[in-house]
Amino acid sequence: LVIDKPAGLLVHPGAGKTEDTLSHALVARYPDIRNVGEKHRPGIVHRLDEDTSGLMMIAKNQTTFDYLKNLFLEHKITKKYLTLVHGVPEKLHDTINVPLEKNFKRSKMKAGSGKEAITQYLVVSQGRSQELDQVALLRVNLHTGRTHQIRAHMAHIGHPVVGDPVYGGTYKKTDESVLNRQFLHSYYLKFQLPDGAVIELTSELPKELKAILSKVHINDQLI
Repeated sequence: LVIDKPAGLLVHPGAGKTEDTLSHALVARYPDIRNVGEKHRPGIVHRLDEDTSGLMMIAKNQTTFDYLKNLFLEHKITKKYLTLVHGVPEKLHDTINVPLEKNFKRSKMKAGSGKEAITQYLVVSQGRSQELDQVALLRVNLHTGRTHQIRAHMAHIGHPVVGDPVYGGTYKKTDESVLNRQFLHSYYLKFQLPDGAVIELTSELPKELKAILSKVHINDQLI
């Protein structure tokens, strides 16, 4: 399966939440999926943060799970995101190659040590509003899949994601008055099936994110 996950939906139980997750919905609809993959997140090939929306892959049997996991390990799945960040990066097209390590005490990622993490971005457009000041719309391509990778990397270079409650820094209070989620959307997936067929899927920006682009005078048709 490939689903279009809404923001606000937790992928699997954790952080004190034990029900009403995507995993519960999947098991309810596809009972056999409970035996696929890892016990606490059946069928889940890769995750999206609770407040990140967009395309996400689910395996309905173990053979498919193993196949897709292997594609991820071999970097043969293309995942692209759209994000709005504070300020405009000095380099309009760049690759951030900075390792990330979990900081369990603060429930966030620490940049500069840990596992390899590679994020490539392209500035699509720039905008401004009275509330948010200068912002930039980025198209992001992940070469690794670390927890909070885009959010941690963008904050590391001084351009946190708009609406990010963890990495937003001094922008958090302003963001809360404008957007009740982080501006991060998984809009593109491309991968190959075992029979050789290439699957290429896109997801439209949710209306609440389009509304923010309108506020900062960025034309969403540019995406």
